[in-house]
Amino acid sequence: MEKKSKRIVSLVTMMLLFFIVMAANFRGCFSAASQTPIKGKPTTPANDRVGSSVFFRVTGNVYPTGHYSVILNIGNPPKAFDLDIDTGSDLTWVQCDAPCKGCTKPLDKLYKPKNNRVPCASSLCQAISTGQNYNCDIPTEQCDYEVQYADLGSSLGVLLSDYFPLRLNNGSLLQPRIAFGCGYDQKYLGPHSPPDTAGILGLGRGKASILSQLRNLGITQNVVGHCFSRVTGGFLFFGDHHFPPSGITWTPMRRSSSDTLYSSGPAELLFGGKPTGIKGLQLIFDSGSSYTYFSAQVYQSILNLVRKDLSGKPLRDAPEEKALAVCWKTAKPIKSILDIKSFFKPLTINFIKAKNVQLQLAPEDYLIITKDGNVCLGILNGGEQGLGNLNVIGDIFMQDRVVVYDNERQQIGWFPTNCNRLPNVDREYNEGFFQPYAAYFGILEERCPATYASEKTKLFTKK
Repeated sequence: MEKKSKRIVSLVTMMLLFFIVMAANFRGCFSAASQTPIKGKPTTPANDRVGSSVFFRVTGNVYPTGHYSVILNIGNPPKAFDLDIDTGSDLTWVQCDAPCKGCTKPLDKLYKPKNNRVPCASSLCQAISTGQNYNCDIPTEQCDYEVQYADLGSSLGVLLSDYFPLRLNNGSLLQPRIAFGCGYDQKYLGPHSPPDTAGILGLGRGKASILSQLRNLGITQNVVGHCFSRVTGGFLFFGDHHFPPSGITWTPMRRSSSDTLYSSGPAELLFGGKPTGIKGLQLIFDSGSSYTYFSAQVYQSILNLVRKDLSGKPLRDAPEEKALAVCWKTAKPIKSILDIKSFFKPLTINFIKAKNVQLQLAPEDYLIITKDGNVCLGILNGGEQGLGNLNVIGDIFMQDRVVVYDNERQQIGWFPTNCNRLPNVDREYNEGFFQPYAAYFGILEERCPATYASEKTKLFTKK
């Protein structure tokens, strides 16, 4: 009898502990289930969370995938959507079951809209509309949007709001209501095939960015960072972060109020550590671009320098290679960048407004090895892509670096690290990085209990 009583007491104790833990988790879900975008200053409880961060696992690579993506859950119950990570645009959107033109996902992977439209009188609707395109005669009407991208692609749709379940690194479970686009007409006119993702995660500086919305809700600081592996994968984080006390290179952002892009400059270009005469560059940091683009004149100067330096080396042109515009081959297929690294000189972008602010690029930071064993230049002619005089730093220049876009302090920073190595809660990451919280990596996958009335789906059409 005594042993049996002890077992009963032990069982009751375990059950009590279980319910205590569950109650704590449920309280976190309920406390945020009713959060909606708010105007003005965040409430006091929200301010207490501004120092938190959210982490996400990243998949993809520069080549051959051609993009980096992350999975976000939307709705309650949550549904997973894989989104292309884009610091070059503001609006987050997913392909819409409305019906949808130009969608690349099957029907069960599309977002099914409910009665969750954002009215056109909303400040966010005005933020995503440009000048004369904004028309709101009836304040309660839906907010239509159209986003144009530099690669000639576009998305047309309706602005909605829904719950975005998030797990913060402090253990809080939140369901903020975020405005996003439901795209029912996508066009892809660029030279490359569209990504196979469900949409775009817009991380720009504008008011419609998910970063700005989380900041206005008092959940995280308006800071985003990513670490893209040279091999595959990496991680992404939102919010104020424990950066190392030293080792980060910072350059100020361009402070134009109308500029929602992450740009910095002026800068000059060095080749093999020597000046090239290329100066005054204004540069845009864009994670939505796989490769780096320079204006036609700058691109041609770089190409001439590289080709001149390859003279007399065992590399010859490979015009049959279709992966990129400029490629070379050797007598045997190239298996690794190490096979040809010594034939190429490093590039350096020197930001001249601050002392010792350089983005140093080894050959592996601007070259790719194709599946056919050729080596290609990951720097492209922006003039041929309709970019005009813009200079865009793409993913290839940012591999195996933590790149931080700090909108609170108006600066962009980076430092080298191994992006294959994800933060782990069981150890301290001592490579000049941060105290990790892998247990809270990514978004909340559990479903917070809530009761929602069934809503009849409305199919949206452009007026």
